[in-house]
Amino acid sequence: MSDYLIRLAGNPVTRRAIGAVGLPTPGELARADGPYAERPLEGKRVLLADAGNASAMSVLRDGLEKAGAEVVASPNSDGESRLDAAVVDASGVKAPADLAGLWQSLNPVMRSMNQNARFLVVTAIPEEAADPVAAATRRAVEGFTRSLGKEIGSRGATANMVYVGEGAEEHVIWPLRFFLTGHSAYVDGQPVRVNNDAGKPDNPPLSRVLDGRTALVTGAARGIGAATAERLAAEGAHVVCLDIPAAEAALKATADKVGGSALAVDITAEDAPQKIAAFLKQERGGVDVVVHNAGVTRDKKLANMPQHYWDMVMSINFEAVTRIDAELDKTGTLNEGGRVICLSSIGGIAGNLGQTNYGASKAGLIGYVQARAPELAKRGVTINAVAPGFIETDMTAAMPFVIREGGRRMNSMSQGGQPIDVAELICFFSAPGAAGISGQTVRVCGQSLIGA
Repeated sequence: MSDYLIRLAGNPVTRRAIGAVGLPTPGELARADGPYAERPLEGKRVLLADAGNASAMSVLRDGLEKAGAEVVASPNSDGESRLDAAVVDASGVKAPADLAGLWQSLNPVMRSMNQNARFLVVTAIPEEAADPVAAATRRAVEGFTRSLGKEIGSRGATANMVYVGEGAEEHVIWPLRFFLTGHSAYVDGQPVRVNNDAGKPDNPPLSRVLDGRTALVTGAARGIGAATAERLAAEGAHVVCLDIPAAEAALKATADKVGGSALAVDITAEDAPQKIAAFLKQERGGVDVVVHNAGVTRDKKLANMPQHYWDMVMSINFEAVTRIDAELDKTGTLNEGGRVICLSSIGGIAGNLGQTNYGASKAGLIGYVQARAPELAKRGVTINAVAPGFIETDMTAAMPFVIREGGRRMNSMSQGGQPIDVAELICFFSAPGAAGISGQTVRVCGQSLIGA
């Protein structure tokens, strides 16, 4: 379903009218068109600023230049030249007074930023600080970045940040390339952490990043699952598309479209993990990327919820994930250096009315990736969760008008996301370049006002 308010905001006459009555005026987001490029920032002017005693400047500059950016220290003095992105290295902050470097870096350029601008702020990990004041100062950078995101979202612009572990500066390159491009158009106000727990980067590919790799996507027949299968295939992966037998026709259509394989299995069946592992072993020799996308909702307030609603949601959304992963581990089906991505939800972060079952299952996945990350890191495997907000799907199209409009507008960008936005974040986590990111949950929600 199209968003009528975006259409109205795109017309100068109606844009003034909807603004006059106090409605939000969302703009079209500048999404990427196609797979990752070697030089995604070609023709873009990017500010690179040192907020004081920064340690990642050389890595950031090198990464920006290799991505094709024109790196500048400030806009031209005539005020005519515009900026497409700004990167601030705040890795050297140690005390509250140091935070002024953030203001000094960005205050002079805010009016020089183009529509759909991208901001990225880098700082060190708070827990690695030498004292509590330094740790708190690093954490303050996150509050700054999230607040900045709320200021600029109406222009389709985003602000995100990277916490960099000691000695892990090279890991910032992949987030840099993601957050400064249209691949992250609906990811806003989000922090990621990079460290060397799962190994250091070894010249990871920057385009066709999944060439020669096999990916499993559950719930792939339609919606976010189908979009994810397409996105991973565009990076060169052979995608094993899995869904329930009842959706086999749509499943085969998705698999044929991406040149992958179709596997019709009910993931809640007792023998489902064994069937999945056997197929991946026999047909593909193993799997490199596992995307646990399959999920359902069965909403009722707790007082009215029948047990079969509870059992179904928990079985599909949570228990099946743990059972499949256990079998992949047991049989050695998940390859060294693999990637596991679980679909959580902002409902698992903030909770939602009538969704005690759904919220519990999605919060469980957040805890699951946190707990499994250290164990999997020993094999160079990462595991992360993606938490979508309001995404335009068949399910949201069926919502009552008022609820649907509320869901669309309650974020910094005043609009819903698209399935491709979730697929982009999944693809980001799936890449070899994401080796420094594990055990984390990142929202793709336009910086929803609901939750943290």
